[in-house]
Amino acid sequence: MSAFPACLVVDDETDIRELLVLTLERMDIRADSASNLAEARHLLAQGQYGLCLTDMRLPDGSGLDLVKHIAQDYPGLPVAVITAYGSAENAVSALKAGAFDYLTKPISLKQLRPLVQSALKLASVEEENTASGTLNMIGNSAAIKQVRSMIEKLSRSQAPVYISGESGSGKELAARLIHQHGSRRDGPFIAVNCGAIPENLMESEFFGHKKGAFTGATHDKEGMFHAAKGGTLFLDEVADLPLAMQVKLLRAIQEKKVRMVGGTQEESVDVRIISATHKNLSVLMERGEFRQDLYYRLNVIELKLPALRDMQQDIPLLVDSLLAKQCREESRAVPALSPAASQMLARHSFPGNVRELENVLERALALCDGNTITADDLLLDQDPAMPVATTKTSPADEGLPLPDYLEQLEKKAIINALEKTQHNKTAAAKLLGVSFRTFRYRLSKLGLSKDND
Repeated sequence: MSAFPACLVVDDETDIRELLVLTLERMDIRADSASNLAEARHLLAQGQYGLCLTDMRLPDGSGLDLVKHIAQDYPGLPVAVITAYGSAENAVSALKAGAFDYLTKPISLKQLRPLVQSALKLASVEEENTASGTLNMIGNSAAIKQVRSMIEKLSRSQAPVYISGESGSGKELAARLIHQHGSRRDGPFIAVNCGAIPENLMESEFFGHKKGAFTGATHDKEGMFHAAKGGTLFLDEVADLPLAMQVKLLRAIQEKKVRMVGGTQEESVDVRIISATHKNLSVLMERGEFRQDLYYRLNVIELKLPALRDMQQDIPLLVDSLLAKQCREESRAVPALSPAASQMLARHSFPGNVRELENVLERALALCDGNTITADDLLLDQDPAMPVATTKTSPADEGLPLPDYLEQLEKKAIINALEKTQHNKTAAAKLLGVSFRTFRYRLSKLGLSKDND
């Protein structure tokens, strides 16, 4: 009695069909096989399968035709394609059409087994997700509902996902949700900030190194691809990768293999790649700063996250959720929000998106009397110079880079605090929730110390 649902193998080469069937049977999985598209369609109509493995080249069509047929007539059935060595374009086309994953010839059993296990876990994972309720992406706006729907679809695939969106819009949260609601959820989720790794250590951090590979390499060390084995590797700020590293990453993704620095052999790695950046990769490609082939490998499916100003109606829900979370962590009662404070939050454009909202609320909790958060506790200017949601002003609209724009916001907050405290620096520092030493340092750094001495 098979422990898993049956699998359908479609390939016109007898040797490969027999190898796949034998491997599956050793995994306690019953396998049916077909040599062409017509036989595959007939078998699909006759029985129920938990996975379909198909070659891309068939005598009476292509594996892509079968992927599209299954997507239309058997939604929910994962299908993995087998491509010729180096046929990256075919693999990407199949993933875009809805394929669960792909394998390259010659087929590696080390890559086949985890693929099959992940695919056959999908049904039980989906049942548990349905029983546990909705995805943890808060909001009722059309924009956030679309994001939730996309996350649900993406969690059913192993295809690389590229998450785009402004800073603070929740890209890592979206990546974690895709991981948690997919068949890899029992595996690790490894998040990497590509811009935070020194260039000379990047290859070692990603792929690991052997003892003696370079000065200081006193022992073998596995890289992040190894750490994410069986799970998901989230490459945040992928636009910050230097070109030399982009070439190595492309090869690792295409071949599903890595070689440790100082090593002589490549190792198979079972990792799903999700990447993100707030930068415009299309512009970087035009400048020659980001490889086009890597872009198309990472951006098989794009998930666009909306800015907070584009889902104003969700702000009250987010405020309630964030306040409840912060108060739970601090073991304190959740304060009420005054009508003026609620109105101020609804009008603010939040150029820093949800992350900025979270910081504003955290600061307000420190400043409020414990029972009510007032408009003054938010430290948000609402004068005509302040961008508001109705005008959808952003740093780009003002012609300012984000660091300069945020510096302006910080200056306004400090000046506002000084005015409220009649230029008493100790009181102003307390109002902002920072130490006096930090406050003096920020005054000096922002060029405000002379104006307020």
